[in-house]
Amino acid sequence: MAAEKSVFGKGKEGEEIALYTLSNTRGMKASVTNLGASLVNLMVPDSRGNIADVVLGFERGEDYLGNPSFFGAVIGPNANRIAGAAFEIDQKAYFLDANDGVNNLHSHKEKGYHKRIWNARTDENQVTFFLEDTDGNMGFPGNKKISVTYALDEENGLTLHYHGSSDKKTILNLTNHSYFNLDGHDSGQIEGHELWLNAAHYTPVVAGAIPTGEIAFVEGTPMDFTMAKTVGRDINADFEQLKLTGGYDHNWVVAGWNGELKHIATVKAPQSGRTMRVYTTLPGVQFYAGNFVDPQIGKGGASYGRRSGLCLETQFYPDSIHQLNFPSCVFGGENGREYDSVTVYRFE
Repeated sequence: MAAEKSVFGKGKEGEEIALYTLSNTRGMKASVTNLGASLVNLMVPDSRGNIADVVLGFERGEDYLGNPSFFGAVIGPNANRIAGAAFEIDQKAYFLDANDGVNNLHSHKEKGYHKRIWNARTDENQVTFFLEDTDGNMGFPGNKKISVTYALDEENGLTLHYHGSSDKKTILNLTNHSYFNLDGHDSGQIEGHELWLNAAHYTPVVAGAIPTGEIAFVEGTPMDFTMAKTVGRDINADFEQLKLTGGYDHNWVVAGWNGELKHIATVKAPQSGRTMRVYTTLPGVQFYAGNFVDPQIGKGGASYGRRSGLCLETQFYPDSIHQLNFPSCVFGGENGREYDSVTVYRFE
């Protein structure tokens, strides 16, 4: 079934903000917009067949021009943090916007890919968004071509396929910043959700949420999700890493990462019975428990706030450009590798 297109609003220059809705025969629907290539709605049946929207978001395209919590957005060219808002590639220095203290977060809060209106192409039950990004924009080198494809299958899987190329070596580290609440986007906090992570290690941080470079064991700490537990069980533990970030907001290291598609996380909502399994080809996943979602009004007049949704942002590790022992997120240049990754959110 082809994607259904509808008008979702107008951009700052009067451009059309469009909404594309994918659906399958099992009652699942996914709506995405060309503004930020953002996931707006994700309608999923529960164990009793009741359908609810399980991602936080807004009613109108214009609201995504603000969107301080990055609801549903594709982040790029670099997701997460870069220490000191600067980096070097081949001994050449590049300087970014210091928008998170002295560091850089999500590339640029106003010029990042989450604020761009992408071009779109629809195919059989999928939509592909495209953009081009010029050399030096936001401080990142290289003329870049980026695409993100959303596809919905009959097994209730939403697949995101990212691709990027650059004529110069540059950082490419894309992710989707959706906030999930499997009881429904308007159901309050997610601390009762159960989470399992396929990760025996994580990357500890210092103040500012910049990794130290260490790859640490989760065993014996509140960071251990190798056995499923509720998000809220240990989130307020007397543990320095949690105090630094106000709760969970860390990168977990995917066990046995080899670039192939792996099952890396499972989330269960005991109230609704919905289960989400996450698969990715990427080496890390940033689990963010929504510790700093400011009070705001979302879809249907829903009240969002602290820990109203959780994020599982598949990506390269934060600040990889400064850590030689982390997988490299440098792509492009003459004979350079192109960026390509797949993430799947599958519902039961």
